[in-house]
Amino acid sequence: MASNRQQREQREARERLRAYQARQEVHESQGRRRRRDNIIGIVGGVLVAALAITTQVIYFTVGPGMPEPTPSASPTAEADDQNVGAPGADLAEGRTWTGELVFNDTVTLGIALDGAAAPQAVSGWVADVQDDYYLGKSCHRLANGATFSFLQCGSLDGTGAPDPDFSYGPVENAPADGIYPAGTIAMARSDSAYSNGSQFFITYKDTPLDTSTGGYTVFGHVTRGLDEFISTIADKGTADGSADGPPKVATSITKVTVK
Repeated sequence: MASNRQQREQREARERLRAYQARQEVHESQGRRRRRDNIIGIVGGVLVAALAITTQVIYFTVGPGMPEPTPSASPTAEADDQNVGAPGADLAEGRTWTGELVFNDTVTLGIALDGAAAPQAVSGWVADVQDDYYLGKSCHRLANGATFSFLQCGSLDGTGAPDPDFSYGPVENAPADGIYPAGTIAMARSDSAYSNGSQFFITYKDTPLDTSTGGYTVFGHVTRGLDEFISTIADKGTADGSADGPPKVATSITKVTVK
């Protein structure tokens, strides 16, 4: 049997072990509490910062801090007051250019371009012809409504998309009354006066167009072949029967000359 001394020592050892375990549990509990408090503090800080940012955004966009509205630059700001990739207006030489515009190898229009009335547009168009840009380009839009009657051609990709590397202005020789007589050859553009590019349209009936944004540059006219053009392409209408859409007779430029 163990002596009284041994029993006492064993009891003291057990007490020390229990005390050590209790201290460990307290230490671990404190560590968990500190980690939890840190996480709560970080999350709270993030929420406070997010709330502050949101409040400022609301204040300065739709609240009292919103600035007074001012005119903003258009998406084509680069081309609003300058030409992009276009030749100088002097290429037109201030003279009349004549030539032919052929569709689908079968319909030939005689054309005359007025380099005096629209020198920048004629220069741009002539440069495109000299670069063989128009060969194979489609005519993606036919308007054959009660008032609008024209065929639009020359899009970069055949969808009506502009060429971001080629634009110019200003609008030249636009009719003051907004009437574009049958046989007019004019530049298509978007809202900017400097958004002329390679796209053009040919009216096959007298066509009134909006003058509020400055009209469209008239740079030439058809001298012959308009009747054949109308009977072969325009009178066939659009592919879907609407008043404005792709022509039913798929049309592309197969030849163009100017001199």
